[in-house]
Formats: sequence, structure tokens, C-alpha cells
Amino acid sequence: MSGFLFVVPPLVGHINPTVGVGAELTARGHRVAWASADPGLVRRLAGDEAAVFPCAGPVLTGEDGVRPAELRGPEALKFLWERFLVPLAEAMAPGVRAAIGEFGPDVVVADQQAFAGGLVAERLRVPWATSSTTSAEFTFAEALAGMPKVADWLDTLLHELRGRIGDPSGTADPRFSPHLVLAFSTPELVGSGAGAGAGAGAGAQGEGELGSGAGDRIRWVGPSMAPRPAAADFPWTWLDPSRATVLVTLGTANTDVGARFLAECRDALRSRADRVQAVIVDPANVLGAQADLDDLNDKDDKDVLIRSSVPQLPLLERVDAVVCHAGHNTVCEALWHGVPLVVAPIRDDQPVVAGQVVDAGAGIRVRFGRVTAPKLGAAIDAVLHEPGYRAAAGRIRTAFRAAGGARAAATHLEELAGATPSKEAP
Repeated sequence: MSGFLFVVPPLVGHINPTVGVGAELTARGHRVAWASADPGLVRRLAGDEAAVFPCAGPVLTGEDGVRPAELRGPEALKFLWERFLVPLAEAMAPGVRAAIGEFGPDVVVADQQAFAGGLVAERLRVPWATSSTTSAEFTFAEALAGMPKVADWLDTLLHELRGRIGDPSGTADPRFSPHLVLAFSTPELVGSGAGAGAGAGAGAQGEGELGSGAGDRIRWVGPSMAPRPAAADFPWTWLDPSRATVLVTLGTANTDVGARFLAECRDALRSRADRVQAVIVDPANVLGAQADLDDLNDKDDKDVLIRSSVPQLPLLERVDAVVCHAGHNTVCEALWHGVPLVVAPIRDDQPVVAGQVVDAGAGIRVRFGRVTAPKLGAAIDAVLHEPGYRAAAGRIRTAFRAAGGARAAATHLEELAGATPSKEAP
């Protein structure tokens, strides 16, 4: 029996993939725990019985932690690193050290954006793996070769961060473990060359192993899918089997900028009500009153269902297309089910993931800030009716399921721990 400590940021999309891996390791008889700045969120996703060690989060006051919606490109990157990623790492580090001391893991599994996991593990001489919940980081690392000023800036940030919370003599890039990188995707979506240069960016100069890239230690395991806690009641009988169903979602972190886009989606889909039904996820209620379940069968909209949350995985089994922000988890969950996409990236890794979808032939990209209902409607019509998109989504579905998901990830972690791989859970 070995112990595995997952270090995760307080972000749903970064916690969800670890839930399936943790469940698989537990089923094989290993000890599993999490370290997070939001223990309640981890338990909501992993179950009330999950062992979670609390960490502090960054102290943000006023508007310090609220990224202006208009930020793009280098300014958005600067904000992400200086206002969130680095403060998060510094705040989490004491809790991660305490968790390692109390739990005694054989392996730390550090999310790619929870730098405290890798840096503290390196300092304490504990083997660690990277949980790469978005493959966009590999592409970004390769792109740094053409952005020397950005690479130097990141070098400085990570060097100073290592001096404060890690081993000053260490050399590993905290985004790419020197031992094992678990990538929750496959080359069929990401592209066959992705990852070859990962790790060759920040901190690479003069630091030996980083310059050789992370490609030899990346393990493409595909999405880690696991049952989730039951969501609020969903009106399954509302779905009309005689019409195609389209799911529209912008994830959990984009409610501040989604009003115009969701309204355009609603208008595009309502104009196709003779052949399409729509489920729109609207957590911030920007589209107005939510449907009352008690009245749905009597008077409410039969064409567009607006809900604050949905049971996404079971719903994806019954939809024909997804319109989304190109968040890595939403894209992978849709393609796991062979569902083609219309992607409208907003920020962060989303443009990279959207490019992967388009290059793979599994969807169409539209401009989030400018697309109109007619253009959205044309894109939705294409992914619903042109067979190439569904065929490409089906190819990725096959690759995802063959990659092994949580089971494959658990086996790689067992090997890193030096444990004799246990019999896989049925």
C-alpha cells in the first residue's frame, strides 16, 4: 500500500480529473488524500469522506483578484501569474508541507497550476508527478522559444518563487515533473507533436534536464471520468427525442462575461425550434428567471431550457452538439461521448484548446465577443448535419477510451511509487 497526496488549486476543472484517479487508487488499496485551499469544494466533488488537508489561499482584497474581462494576451498572462498562480503557491506552501508531514505520501501529485505541490515535494525529497488538466501548457512552453522576454520574465518569477518556498538548488520546472507528467488528453486531440518541448521554457537555461523537454515523461492517459455527486433534479422528460438537443455552457469561471454570448445562443437556437431543443447553463441567471420544474409541463418554454446547473455527464449521453468556451474539461467530456462542438474561447488556455478541436476536425470556432445569432446558428447547423464533424469526434472518443483514463493514470502513479501494481478495480 502506498500513499498519494493530490495538491490542487480551488478550481473545479482541476479537481475533477483527480477524483477518478483517487477513486481508482483507493479501490486498489492505496491511501489517498488531497491538499487544497478549498476543502469543501474537494469534498463536494470527491465525496464527503475524502481526506483533505486545508491550505491557505491567496489573500485578495477589493478587486485585486478579479481579472478585468478586457485583458487579453500578455497582460492576461501577467495577471494570471502575478495575481493568482504565484500568490496561490505561496499561500498553499505551509499547508502542503504540513500535509506531507502528517500524511506521509510516497508520491505527491501536483496540479500544473498548484506550484506549491512540486516545489515543496522537491524540497522535502518526495517523488512527485504533474497532473496536467489542460494540454495547452505544453503548447505554451514550446511557444516560449519565440518569446524570449516572456520566457525571461517567467524564469525570474519561478526562480524567486523557488527561493521562497522550494529548494533553492532545485532545477525542475514546477509545471513539469522530472518524474512523471499525467496528461488527461491524447495526441488525437492535441496533435502528435505536442509536449515534445515542454519544460524547455522557464528556468531551462543552464538547468540541465529542463532543456531536454518533458516529452519522454508525458503519459497520455485521456480524460479521467468518474461518477459525480447527484446534481439538482433535471427534467429529463422535457427532452424531445424527435429533435436534436444542443447543450450550451460556459463552465464555472466565466459567468462574469457571458451575458451577451448566451443571449445570442438562445436566439440562434430558438429560431431552430422546429428541429432543435436547447439546454443553456446560466449559473449567474443573466438570461432571466429560471424554469420552474413544477410548471414545465404546463406553460414553460418547450424549446429552450435555462438551468443554473445541469448533470453534465449524463446529459452529454443524450445531446447532439455542445456550444462552449473551449474549456479543457468540457471539450474532453463532450468528445468522450463523441459529441461535436462549437467553441468560443474566452481566455487562458481556451484559444489553444479551441484550435485543437478545429485542427482535429471535431468542431467549429466562433468569436466569443463578436459572434451573432445567425453565425452561431450556421455553425450549429454544420456540426449537427455535416457528417465529418461527428466522425472526427467519434475518432477522438475511441482514442480517449483506449487511453485508459483513471486506470492508466493510477498504474503510472503506482510505478512511480515503486509499488507492486495492484489488481485493477473492476
